[in-house]
Amino acid sequence: MATTTMSTLQISGLHWAPGNGWQLAGIDLHVAAGEFVGLIGANGSGKTSLLRCAYRAQAPSAGTVQLDGEDIWQQTPRWTAQRIAVMLQEFPQEFGLTVRDVVAMGRAPHQGWFSGDSAGDLALIDQTLADLGLRGFAEHSFASLSGGEKQRVLLARALVQEPTLLMLDEPTNHLDPRYQLALLAHLRHRPLSVLASFHDLNLAAAFCDRLYVLDHGRIVASGTPTDVLTPERLLQVFGVHALVDRHPLADHPRITWISP
Repeated sequence: MATTTMSTLQISGLHWAPGNGWQLAGIDLHVAAGEFVGLIGANGSGKTSLLRCAYRAQAPSAGTVQLDGEDIWQQTPRWTAQRIAVMLQEFPQEFGLTVRDVVAMGRAPHQGWFSGDSAGDLALIDQTLADLGLRGFAEHSFASLSGGEKQRVLLARALVQEPTLLMLDEPTNHLDPRYQLALLAHLRHRPLSVLASFHDLNLAAAFCDRLYVLDHGRIVASGTPTDVLTPERLLQVFGVHALVDRHPLADHPRITWISP
């Protein structure tokens, strides 16, 4: 079973060049232990591709991805799955599974080939469902849930994996404002290192310690939300003018897009 140690992630000189000519070029990125780091950029900027290289779904053409000093591409998929959990935008095929069945999949990297869920596994699953407001959904069919409910179930599956690093691809898709805030606040208070891509820049500003800005497969800025989310940078990357001021109730930037 994974320890509760929070991992560090170091991506150095990463390039990715698939057959269609699109590429990530010269990516350097760091996530410190316990840090919540966001990836932002326009659609097609490379956020999902970068995450896929970082969680061992697609091999980079060059460069390294190191977790706690170990190159993940020199390790087995099981080694990686015991340390890195992933929550994606799309929903998996559920094949008639219940919510509990889907969440229990997160325990697989820590189990033997023919072992079932232990008492400890079952207790962790039940507690995680309760933490995410899903206690009464355990025996429901995953297919019967709303998009937002499915999103929370997939987060529960990732958390019962007991990762030391959690990666999320636009985790607030399908969620109403209440659950967007609840999900991100929940993650902020867990002993985890987090790397997540964001579409909503105000959520990124509110919850991330640092941000990396991707533009056409390259990192063009990094730093705190205050450093990165400037009107000039937003115009450069998103092609839209924005008013950036301070949130009236919290110490982080607030972005208001200005219609042409």
